[in-house]
Amino acid sequence: MRWRRLLTRTNPARLATYLLALWKLFKHPQTPRGVRWLAVAVLAYAVSPIDLIPDFIPVIGLLDDLILVPLGLALVTRLAPPPLWQACLAEAETGAGALPRLVWGAVAIAAIWGLLVVLFAVWIFSLLKESL
Repeated sequence: MRWRRLLTRTNPARLATYLLALWKLFKHPQTPRGVRWLAVAVLAYAVSPIDLIPDFIPVIGLLDDLILVPLGLALVTRLAPPPLWQACLAEAETGAGALPRLVWGAVAIAAIWGLLVVLFAVWIFSLLKESL
């Protein structure tokens, strides 16, 4: 029941509307700080061209987008004050405004990947050093 409600709330056809509502929630001055940063994190992940798990990995690569973005949306809508979320969603449904390009979101995901690659290289190097 809970999964069905989550999937109907994040209908792919309405994803752009929800993302725009998230942006409006982030920019709204009455949004609590934690909700603001969570909203921008979900936005950055959703519109970033670089995924945390690349799409070419057979199943997991596509499932991360189908799971992480709706879960992030559900968490933001649950934590945001209901009247504020409804106002941002209604404003997004009218189509006022557009999402900006979030280049820094792609940079953050690329930095995470870079850090993981460096940590993996250090780990491999330490294994090779121990075996010699």
